Amino acid sequence: MAFLDRILDPPSYGYERNGKLYVPTHREITAEFFSRLNVARSRKNWLGLFAWVTSLSFGIPLVLFFTHHFSWWLMAVGFVYSMVVIGTHGTVWFHRYSTHGAYQFKNAFFRELCRNLVIKIVVEEAYVVSHHVHHSFAEQPGDPYNARAGWLYCFLADVNHQALNKTLDRKDYAQVCKLMKHTGVRLNSYEQYQRWGSLCHPGYTALHFALNWAFWYGVFFLIGGHALALALFGWAGVWAIGVRTYNYDGHGGGKDRRREGIDFNSRDQSINQCWPGLITGEWHNNHHLYPSGARAGFLPYQFDLAWHFIRAWAWMGAITSYRDYKQDFLNRYHQPWLARAKAQDCPETERAVPDSSAAS
Repeated sequence: MAFLDRILDPPSYGYERNGKLYVPTHREITAEFFSRLNVARSRKNWLGLFAWVTSLSFGIPLVLFFTHHFSWWLMAVGFVYSMVVIGTHGTVWFHRYSTHGAYQFKNAFFRELCRNLVIKIVVEEAYVVSHHVHHSFAEQPGDPYNARAGWLYCFLADVNHQALNKTLDRKDYAQVCKLMKHTGVRLNSYEQYQRWGSLCHPGYTALHFALNWAFWYGVFFLIGGHALALALFGWAGVWAIGVRTYNYDGHGGGKDRRREGIDFNSRDQSINQCWPGLITGEWHNNHHLYPSGARAGFLPYQFDLAWHFIRAWAWMGAITSYRDYKQDFLNRYHQPWLARAKAQDCPETERAVPDSSAAS
């Protein structure tokens, strides 16, 4: 069994039956979800419970905003903050840096600054480790958020399929730590991992969230009082729940929705979508074509806000290097496609050879 095959904790219903993807029933998925939230059964279930408790807790400021401070202006500000600012930060920090190492920070100060630029919502461990597995087994049995298994399968994947395997030996645990060490997350020793079943410690994780939330609530309060702070924290919760649906949509809802001339990666069913692309730089098919690239928007209409953020920080000296595959994409994929399309639209006509006898 390869390393990435064994680093996640498989669900009780398994990933496959008779060599094919097993699609569990909604009842099986739901039962697995609540079983894995049960910290009374095992303290090693703490991370999944922590993720959902923190995400759902944003419902409190959201309700307070609607009941005490609602305004259409703040509604718009919260929407932009969650969809654009938090979404782009997710692409920059979790996707392109923490998982794929597409660029490098000058030092730990700029790394930590980037890590905490927005309200903290996602624990790095829950994203990074499983995302490596996703790229290795996209839409195959073992993909932790396999769109072919359905919407609920993807929506509850952070608990059901993305948790770290609780029985790794010391060597495998050390290898998993290497996937996370560049993120700055304080990692457990092997003995701590055996106690908590995770890379990160619950105490440090809770402290990080508390300090981050206190800082940003204070900043927003100083700018616009409780009204602004509640609006932005409440809308952060909308993003926290909504992002759990992204991979299902980004892989065509389990169907092949790729379009010629737009989606050039043929290894899986990821697709480029205008909404997540334009507001966060998540041109998903392009990303699967070049996972380690700092840019995913290659064509003129594919505005990539995350890429412009990375370029701006590089200009300021906070980022020292990055990988950009735009020219390679144009040379290997887009220009050959344009040539083929042109040849199909304007086929060369055969020229008749003049009859020499008729000419005479």
